[in-house]
Order: sequence, then C-alpha cells, then structure tokens
Amino acid sequence: MLAPEIGSTNDGPVSVLSDTGTPVVTTVNEKAPLISKRRFFSSLASAFGFGSNSNLSSVGYVEFGASNVESGRTLGTFAGVFSPVALSMFSALLFLRVGFIVGNAGLWVTLLQFVIAYGILLFTVASVCAVATNGAVEGGGAYFMISRTLGPEFGGSIGTLFFFANIVSSALYITGCTEGIVENFGTSGYLVGEGNIGLPDGRWWRFLYCSFLNVISLVVCLIGAEMFAKTSVVVLGVVCISLLSVIISFCIHGPMMVLIPEANTLIQNGSVPVYRNYTGFQLDTLKANWHQQYSVDYSSDGKVVDFATVFGVLFSGVTGIMAGANMSGELRDPARNIPRGTLSAVAFTFLCYVAVSFLTAATSSPGLLQNDFIFMMPINIWPPFVALGILMATFSASLSNLIGSSRVLEALAKDNVFGFILQFVVKGTWRGNPVAAVLVSWVLVELIMLIGSLNTIAQINSVLFLLSYLATNLACLGLEMASAPNFRPSFKYFTWHTAFVGLIGTLVMMFLINSVYASTAIVLCLVLVIILHLFSPSREAHWGSISQALIFHQVRKYLLLLDSRKDHVKFWRPQMLLLVGNPRSSCPLIQFVNDLKKGGLYVLGHIKVGQLSDIEVDPTLDEYAHWLTLIDCLKVKAFIELTVAHSVREGLQHMIRMSGLGAMKPNTIVLGFFDEELPCDFFEDSGSSYSTDVFRNVYTNSGRSVFTLRSSASEKALGAIEYVGMVTDTLKMRRNVCLCRHFHNLDKKLIAKSLSMKFIDVWPVNFFQPDDEDPFDTTSLFMLQLACIINMVPGWKNLHLRVFLCENNRQQDDTGTNDSSSVPFRSNVHRLRQLLQMLRIAATIQEVPGWGQQAAVLQGGSVLEQMSPHPRRHRADSFKNEQLDNAVRVYLLSVNQLLRQHSEQTVASFLYLPVPPHGEEAAVYPTYLQLLTELTADLPPTVLVHGVSAVTSTTL
Repeated sequence: MLAPEIGSTNDGPVSVLSDTGTPVVTTVNEKAPLISKRRFFSSLASAFGFGSNSNLSSVGYVEFGASNVESGRTLGTFAGVFSPVALSMFSALLFLRVGFIVGNAGLWVTLLQFVIAYGILLFTVASVCAVATNGAVEGGGAYFMISRTLGPEFGGSIGTLFFFANIVSSALYITGCTEGIVENFGTSGYLVGEGNIGLPDGRWWRFLYCSFLNVISLVVCLIGAEMFAKTSVVVLGVVCISLLSVIISFCIHGPMMVLIPEANTLIQNGSVPVYRNYTGFQLDTLKANWHQQYSVDYSSDGKVVDFATVFGVLFSGVTGIMAGANMSGELRDPARNIPRGTLSAVAFTFLCYVAVSFLTAATSSPGLLQNDFIFMMPINIWPPFVALGILMATFSASLSNLIGSSRVLEALAKDNVFGFILQFVVKGTWRGNPVAAVLVSWVLVELIMLIGSLNTIAQINSVLFLLSYLATNLACLGLEMASAPNFRPSFKYFTWHTAFVGLIGTLVMMFLINSVYASTAIVLCLVLVIILHLFSPSREAHWGSISQALIFHQVRKYLLLLDSRKDHVKFWRPQMLLLVGNPRSSCPLIQFVNDLKKGGLYVLGHIKVGQLSDIEVDPTLDEYAHWLTLIDCLKVKAFIELTVAHSVREGLQHMIRMSGLGAMKPNTIVLGFFDEELPCDFFEDSGSSYSTDVFRNVYTNSGRSVFTLRSSASEKALGAIEYVGMVTDTLKMRRNVCLCRHFHNLDKKLIAKSLSMKFIDVWPVNFFQPDDEDPFDTTSLFMLQLACIINMVPGWKNLHLRVFLCENNRQQDDTGTNDSSSVPFRSNVHRLRQLLQMLRIAATIQEVPGWGQQAAVLQGGSVLEQMSPHPRRHRADSFKNEQLDNAVRVYLLSVNQLLRQHSEQTVASFLYLPVPPHGEEAAVYPTYLQLLTELTADLPPTVLVHGVSAVTSTTL
C-alpha cells in the first residue's frame, strides 16, 4: 500500500468556503476560454475582492485544473516542453546580441562562455530531470520542485525570486522585441528605407511600444496557456526558418558596407552616414574577431563593456530551461516530457549558437559587430526574415515568461505562503486560468520595462535565474547527500557530482556577472526565508523538508563517531532522564531540569502500567504526539520516551537501559518525591505561567482525557517500597540520582522580581551519618557541580551560591573547652575554600555553629541503623529501641529546623541523599522514605542528590 501524498497539490478540485461556511467544490477547465461575454468582467471584480466574500480555504495549494487531473493535461513533449524551451533560449539573443558578444569578447571567449553557460544549464537540467522523474510534478514548475524539497521557507523564498526572475525576463524580451521593431520600422529603418520616416524613436516612445506588446501578451494569457502552447510550435517553425535564412546569407552574401543605425549616437551624428564592413568569409576577419576587444555599449549610454557584462547578456538569453517545467500543470506526463524536451532543446539551441557565432566571427568586422546589434538584417537574403524571427522569438519568449510567472504566483498563493496578502490571487482564478496572477505579473513587467536598457535588464535577469538554478541544484544535492531511500530518480545521468558542479558554477557566475545584484538577491532570499519561517501560514505544511533528512543523516554519522570509551571528566555534562507521572502537575520541575541539563541530553520519560498482551494497540503511540505538543508549549529541549511495563519500577529499568542512543545516554535520573500531597493542575491555573488551553478537551483514541490528574493518593501508580526500590535500582545501574521535592512552589518568574529570593544553597553533609569528609566525597562534588550549573543559567545568574559547612570535630568546640589532643587540627573551611577555588566555583562558605553538639546525638552512628523498622521481640530491648527512635526523630526535627532557619531567602536547596539501607525492602524502605520526608518537610524546592562517579575536574 502506498503512503498518501500529504504534500500533494493535485489531490482534487479547488475548494472554497461559501458565505454560509459550507465548502463548495468548483471544477475548472484549462481549455475553456477565459474571455466569455460578461463573465470576464465579473471575474475581474471577484479577483480584487469585489462582489465576493468567500474565505480562502486553508487546505493549501490545490492545482489549477480540473477535478479530473488528466483531463487538463493535454500537452506532450514537443509542444509543451521543447518549443517553449527552445523559443525562450533563442529569445532576444539569437538575432540581436550574438554580434555584440562576438565583437567584444572574441570568438574563443564567446565559445568558452557558451560552454560555461550551457555547462551550468546542463548540470541544472540534470537536477531538474532528477526531481521531475522522482515523483509527480504538479503546477508551479520549478517552485513546486524546490518547495517540496527544501520546505516552505526556502521554497517560498526561492519561488518568490523565481517569480520575479520570470517577470524580469518577460520585460527583457519585450524590450528586445521593441528594439527589433524600431530598428526595422523606425525612421531610416532597414524595412522603411534610408531617409524615409517610420515609427518615431525615443525613450518614452519605446516604452509605449513595449506597453502595447505587453497588452497583447496580457490578452493571450487571459485566453489561456494552451493556446500559447499550441501556437508555440508554429512560432518555433518561423524562428527556425529565419535562422536558416541567416545561415544561408552568411554563406552566400559577398562583401558590403552596412549603415550604422541612428540609435548608435556614439558614432552616428545624424548628418554624415557612418558605415562598417561586412567582409563575407575571410580568414583575416576571423583572426580579427578571435581575441577579446571590449568597447562601449551604445545602447547603455556608452557604458564600458567587460567580460561580466558580455556573459550577463549571453546567459540571460539562455535561461529558458525552466519554460517546460513551468508548464508542468498542463503536461500529460511531466516525468517523461520534461527531461526529453528540455535536454533536446538545450542541445539544439547550443548547436545553433555555436554555428551562428562562428559564421558571425568569420564574416563581419569587429567595428560592425560592436556598433550595429542588428547587422543580420541588411546582409540577409530577404531582410523581413530576420525581422520576423526577432519579433516572433522575443515576443513568444516574453509570453512564455509571463505565463510562467503567473503560474508561480498562483502556486505561491494556493500554498498560502504569504497568507492573506495573496488571497485575491486564488479568488481570481477563472476556469483554470489565474486572472489575478496574470494581471499582477503584467503590472510588474510594465514597471521593469521603465529601466529601458536591454543589457541592464539582462544582468538582473541572469542573477535571479542563476539563484533559482542554484536552489534547484542545492535541493538535489541535499537529497543525494541525505541518502533518502525514496529519492530514486529514473533519470540515470544525475549524480551528486552534477548537482555540486552546477551549484558552484551558478554561485560563481552570479558574482561574476554582477556582485552587487548577486549579493542583493542572496540577502533578499535570506530575509524572505526568515520572514516566512516566522510568519508564513505554510511553515507548518507537511511537505517533507530536506532539512530533516540532512539532520538525520548528520546526527547518525556523528553519533557513530561519539565513543563512550573516550569520555573524560573534563567534558562531563549532565544527561538527564526525568520520570514524569503527569506533566500537568510537573511543569516547574520539567522547566528546572531543562535549565539543569547544561546542553546535555534531556529525556522526559513516562511509564504506563499494564501488559501489552491485554490491550489491542500500544497506548503510547496515541499519546506520543501530545507529549511532543507539551515540549513545544513548555519550550524545553527534550526527547520523549514512553513505555508500557508491569510496574513503574520495571519500566524505569527499561528507560535507563534503552533511553538515548550510542554514547548519548542518561547519566542522571531525576524523580519527583513520593508524598501524600495532591497534585495541582498548572495548565488550568489561570495564575500560573504554564496556563494553556492546548490540552483542554483533548482526548486519546480510547476516549480518555489527555494527562488526567489523580484525585486521591489511592490512585498512585506505585507505592513507597517500589519508589525506594527505584532509587536502589538506579544506583545499582551506576547512575546519579536526584529526588526533587516542593517544586510545585517554584515560580521562576518571581526569582528576578522578588527581593527576598537571593540564594542557592548546598548542604554537603550526609545528615543520616554526618562526617567531616562528606564535603569532599563524590556526592558533594556532584551537588556542587549541579548548583554551579543552575547558577550559570539565565534567570538564576543573579542568585548567590552558598555552601554550608557542618563540622563535627573542631580544635575548640562551642563550650570553649580546648581539645586535649596535642595534634594541631586543620579546619575544613580552608580545605573547602581551596576546593572551590580549584573548581572555579564562586560561592560563600557558611559554617554552621553548634553542629558538633547537634550531631553528637547519633554518637557517631547512622540514623538508619538506630531506627527500628518494626517492634523488637524482647521486652528488654523494646524500651531502649523506643528511646533511640525518639532521639533520632528529635535529631531530624532539629536538622529540619536548622535547614528552614537558613532557607528563608533560598530559591532552591541541594541536600545529600543517603543510600537506601540494605535488608528486607518491606521493612526498611518505608522507614527510609519517612526519614527523608521528615528531613525535607516545609523546605523550599529541594533536590536530594547522590552521585556515583566523578564529575568535576581541576585540570585544563
């Protein structure tokens, strides 16, 4: 069974909402003419929002065409691809600028430039063919290919620039067509005759002619693209006949003097006619045109010509390789038509250009080529052939680009890339023809034509097309590098080498043509990427982004390079696994651990108690998406691990063993505290900073509400014995342990606002069995590391770190009596200060007065040893054990009071977590948990920590 094409755009007819909110399906037909009686004017009104209040459907881009997709696809390889591509690549260059290029760059540089240009085009065509033969290509052509590969942001950005490239190209070809008209039908034009009055010439007259031709293009586009496609075959035939006449004329025409046109005001003064030589075939002429001899461009007010200028003009004339791809919505079989038609058109036009360049260099003097761009007219056996070829080639190329730009704009609008800004484009579609898109494109072409100079427009055009080619090569290179299994193009001549060479070639040529235009285009592209990433409604579109495939490929590669055997304590970082029962009541703790991870791995684990054999579907599959939504809401950088196990304890063992990948596995397990407090719902608390309605009235497939809170202690998924057993299991598996209590009281936003919250406290002493060496053992160093990390995080930086030193033995105790020992005693204060300096931890050491007397109650023993887990059998021991229990409880009460006394301005405390005692779990574990509960009662947010390995280093 094939997976559904979620990102497809050809999945049905266009659907819009009526005034009543009911979807209305409209069927459109590309073959039906747009201009039909009064409907044309009503469509114009609806295009700009008049007379229609329908809202744009949010389903995304639906292909302009019919509900039956195949019925709107009528074009084959020759009419749909070869003809548009060949005409676009001939355009204004073939008859108007070959002489300019050869006369300035010389024949060998001209041939080199054609090889470079066509090399770039050939590699780009390989990329286009690879994408076209890897899946269904729909409306939008190059934009569709790029956006469905690079994602909405890059696709929308490149698509926008590609739209403008087609606009500029259309203006370029209309300007070329106008130049041909004026040179032939203007005053003293070639077809009017010397001294005869023809069409008036001048900057604004030429703009008027351009506008007239643009209006004709508009009318043809409004009638429909299929009409153009069918007539393009006839137009190509006329252009080929004109080209054949030029080649024959070069071969049979003898030497003659050619009159320089009046438009060349640099050498033509209007009183004395100026002529230049046409020599016919001569070796001396070929030698004269062999080398570079750059002059000035008379059509650009005498601007000096150089290699970049010539290449910009040349490349602008051969940028039509996407003309066939732009018609992808009308092609019967795009995967077959696009490669065959594009490659054959590229080969055909290349041979024609090489032949014309050689004949031009062998027959025309450099002076003629540099000063008369339309020299082919007077030497032709019948001059109207050239005039017809110029008009047909340039006008058809302009029309092709205008149609292409409207299709790209329509695709951008239907993809909802720019949201409501382009809604009128979708509303303005009539019977498959994007009226509004055509009108917008037409207006922009008018504006570009104000530039006037063909050669200036040509450089802008070249840079924009090169950028779109660069993106196409980049998309295919990314697909190849990502090794995506579904990237299997049937076009066998594509490799990552062709995409890479095409990418580098386009990038270099962009800056070679015009570094200012190239830099501006790239900056504009990046700005559009950022804007679309932040604001575009389509950024969540499920098209499949190449970035995800590349990230996966690189992450896998580097995870294999990450070797756990090479771990060093200098580069240790916390890799946290936080076990979460219900995120509704754990938001502050989830946020706290996110701050504590210091760029390390962070995994949120959740265990569902049950047996997979007793249920039909794994419940974690349904809940996983909700947990990912939770990560987005809390804005934490974490992974999600869900599992089903017989018990929470067994599930934690699975989590510890299986979470992470390779050397990135959790080294620190964080658990909430086991107590009798009822959880609070931070999502529903309006005063909470975690308040959200994202999970309100959201249910799983089984009908249960997402993240349901328990209402009583009896609903707990685990008991006290199992909870302490989880701590024991974690230590057995050589993982650090953190037990977090009272974190429902933590409000991170109040830390910076409240003047009473000043400290982060560390108590490096095992209160269950205090010893003077406690501040220097592994657990205490781990506590210091965690406290230092949290103190480095924004929001916690303004707090001061305090380390409390509890010493049992001193040279002089609090009563003032001197130690009878003659051995000098060195206080731990000095040792601890030295340690903090070596660890580069900025903290204040605070000694706890009277601690020696307080700890003397234990008589050097352990709290756990002196506590009675159950009544003694012998009466003689019963009274003694009861006294010990009471003494221990009094001791813990005094310790708790000590902690509370020093925690009035404390935001978070780190305490030493003793190892759970050995013995019968049912007997010792509840007592152990009760002692921890009494120790940490009524404290600020507290982390009980036990470390199992070194985490600090004093070396570089």
